Amino acid sequence: MNDTKKVLSFAVELGDILLRNGAEVYRVEDSVLAILNSYDITDCDVYVLSNGIFASADEVTEHASSMIRHVPMYPMHLSRIAALNSLCRRVCSKEISLEDAWIELNNCKNIPCYKSLAMIVATAVGCGGFSYLYGGTPLDALCASAVGAVLRLFLLLDEKTGHTKTITNVLGSIVIAVTALLFYLAGLPIHFDKIIIGSIMPLVPGIPITNSIRDFINGDYLSGSIRAIDALLTAFCIAVGVGIVITLCSIGGITL
Repeated sequence: MNDTKKVLSFAVELGDILLRNGAEVYRVEDSVLAILNSYDITDCDVYVLSNGIFASADEVTEHASSMIRHVPMYPMHLSRIAALNSLCRRVCSKEISLEDAWIELNNCKNIPCYKSLAMIVATAVGCGGFSYLYGGTPLDALCASAVGAVLRLFLLLDEKTGHTKTITNVLGSIVIAVTALLFYLAGLPIHFDKIIIGSIMPLVPGIPITNSIRDFINGDYLSGSIRAIDALLTAFCIAVGVGIVITLCSIGGITL
């Protein structure tokens, strides 16, 4: 394997991991190009979409090399992105050899997610906070916290089933609505809508829609469209799940 191929392979692998963990398109492009240029590979082209990377280097020489990667959309992991950004800067400044960088790259790739208990507590606190922020009472916030904890438990269990994101979002919103309904049917003086609003926040695609707008501003219209469609589809799934429960309640004569 010639040097061009080695550098391109590393650069694309780093870009792949960045993109899988939610990095912006421009960040991935800049990282790949920066690594190639740091090794004096200036005859190169990099094109990144929300779910793919196309890169080539030294096209007019005997060392010509090109790579294509399909990158499925995965949940965001900011710790991995931060570690990869740091590694990219070290590689570009030649503080680390390419061989050692591969080892560091694998370490960055395997940075673990937060522990389940921490995720459950954080989701509960977040849901309760949002419920109160949007006009709920302290009791609404407390109930929303409980619903958020149940939602996170469901999502942790659902990870093992292999469901698509669409199915997971529909089922997750159904879990939210059913759990909130149980609190309402228990006779507690709560606002059903405030609990629902606070509890769906972990499912709301806030970062994807923000990245979509950023892509549009940067002129990456195709990537922006892909992220926007993904975000809108997620919002639609949330609405479908909650709507199913509310519709069944109306059919059953339960007034919310």
